[in-house]
Amino acid sequence: MKKHLFLLFFIIVFISTDCQRSTEFQITDLHVHLKGRFTIEDAVRKSKDENINYGIAVNCGLGFPVHNDNQIDSVLTTFKDYPQFYVAMQAEGREWVDIFSKESIERFDYVFTDAMTFTDEKGRRNRIWMKEETWIEDEEEFMDHLVNILVNILNTEPIDIYVNSTFLPDQLADRYDHFWTEERMDKVISAAKANNIAIEINNRYKIPSADFIKRAKKAGVKFTVGTNNADERFSGADYARKMIRECSLDESDFFLPVRKERI
Repeated sequence: MKKHLFLLFFIIVFISTDCQRSTEFQITDLHVHLKGRFTIEDAVRKSKDENINYGIAVNCGLGFPVHNDNQIDSVLTTFKDYPQFYVAMQAEGREWVDIFSKESIERFDYVFTDAMTFTDEKGRRNRIWMKEETWIEDEEEFMDHLVNILVNILNTEPIDIYVNSTFLPDQLADRYDHFWTEERMDKVISAAKANNIAIEINNRYKIPSADFIKRAKKAGVKFTVGTNNADERFSGADYARKMIRECSLDESDFFLPVRKERI
């Protein structure tokens, strides 16, 4: 009897696992950086070993190594012999739209940005991943300003993906569900949908929440998978895979860019 029960249990687990595998689609991480000791050759190996396609992101903006149009040729030439990778412009800060020409921007396969750098109502430049450069006098006012900044970004900046989506500074992050109210989520989701901008499911920060993703899916917003690695220590896209299962996402829910010719 025990043998039969064990066999039945094994069959159920096998069928369940097989069904899960059969419905899983190709993962593409569109937010990978060549940082730390992580080189382009490492990316070739890691992408193949983990069966995850990559989009390599180049940081472009004020105070970054790539900060004018004249540097774009040499950047893209780096990827000429690696056609398996997408190449992204990561637009930094809010000044980037005045630094790069439309022609230079369009040479990348896709463009993304986040709302982690902005100027507050007192004229202070916030970089909210650094506590010492984040000014929060009133938490609710700060959050309302952050959402308004984000909606303006989605409405005015020529991007394809909103990354590090719903990121909060350390002072607020442990109360994510409190600050990301339904009203605030819906403002961001509506702006993303209106401007045909995909929302990243981020493996490093494990954001946005399942609730946010479900609301965005219901609104018809597309998603991407991204990590935003700081070095070579990342793998698997585990959070994205978890959200794909939990939120019942399929391949049609995801945005993929079109590779452009490297000249």
